[in-house]
Amino acid sequence: MRLASVIWQAGLKDGTGLISTESGVLKETPYSVNPSLEGPPVTNPEELIAAALASSFSMALSTELDKDGLIPENIRTAAGLMMERLESGWIITQIHLEVRVKLLKGDWDKFEAAAKAAKAGCTISRLLNTKITMDAKLESWGSFGKIARKSGSIPLGGRLVTIPLREENEFSK
Repeated sequence: MRLASVIWQAGLKDGTGLISTESGVLKETPYSVNPSLEGPPVTNPEELIAAALASSFSMALSTELDKDGLIPENIRTAAGLMMERLESGWIITQIHLEVRVKLLKGDWDKFEAAAKAAKAGCTISRLLNTKITMDAKLESWGSFGKIARKSGSIPLGGRLVTIPLREENEFSK
């Protein structure tokens, strides 16, 4: 079991909360519905869901690549979460993953199969009732020569290969 706890104060529009996790990585981290441009940065539940999906999918993909003997130098995943306001309230309509994988030697067929298999093993994508799409790019060290390593987020955009992560259901139409 993994534990997280929150304290919420005030009403929805003006309220703020603190979120903590058992691991201590999040310790009284501020969150809000309306992140302010002034003051300390705060997160929100949607941002945490996007982060959870990106991290869970990256680990699932690493597992699948490992099964084929393909050890990635790195897997970079960005998750863009889209919402829509309906009469019944806000709903997450789609999450798009941008995935970039660097392998010492590239094997597109094994990579594509691993990406498709990762959808079945990704704990968070199986939990979510929303359409999840993915663009995946395989980067091989051999094809680019020496490449400087950079960390950080990758921009959403530049469609390369679309691999659906979930079959459509009544929630994703």
